[in-house]
Amino acid sequence: MIDISNLRREYQEIALCSEKLKLDPFKQFEIWFQEAIEADLPEPNAMILSTASATGSPSARTVLLKYFDRSGFVFFTNYESTKAKQIEENPQVCLLFLWLDLQRQVQILGRATKISAAASLKYFATRPRGSQLGSWCSAQSQVISSRQILEMKFEQIKRKFQNHQVPLPSFWGGYRVIPHSFEFWQGRPHRLHDRFLYSLQDDNSWQIDRLAP
Repeated sequence: MIDISNLRREYQEIALCSEKLKLDPFKQFEIWFQEAIEADLPEPNAMILSTASATGSPSARTVLLKYFDRSGFVFFTNYESTKAKQIEENPQVCLLFLWLDLQRQVQILGRATKISAAASLKYFATRPRGSQLGSWCSAQSQVISSRQILEMKFEQIKRKFQNHQVPLPSFWGGYRVIPHSFEFWQGRPHRLHDRFLYSLQDDNSWQIDRLAP
């Protein structure tokens, strides 16, 4: 057994106080996201997406946020993947952004819904050609016998669309997560972290509460 009981780091960079919080959680997220970019963090748009089946079986993976606005947070995937199947059964999901160098994390709970095919196509057209081809050749989450099978499929797709634009696969597109809560977490000394929860109210306003660490 490897003893990791002494692996710890004291958090003492920045405080998060209610007086400095934006009343709008989207604005607060935008500020933190921009600071993560300016800090030159690797993949600041990486987020852990947690889903659960209708029976409550959980699953989590890292995906990339591609854009966000007041209507929600958008990511793209294969609509035949495990995550997509679980979203179809249970659209309630969790997003977690972890920016360790800033000693921050943001948890967002919300409902995932497919975006339009037109919106998916608009983004798909901006992807590198290799990524476009890769969307066609991977039966995401399915068992394959070897990587060679995957690479052979890629070469087949590459030849198929040679000298042509790569079309949007019918089984690929985006989801928008429409939030009903945000939690902003700032690491503090002695594990007395700052945590603020934004909860969506019936009148579409946001209630802000400080949570115990």
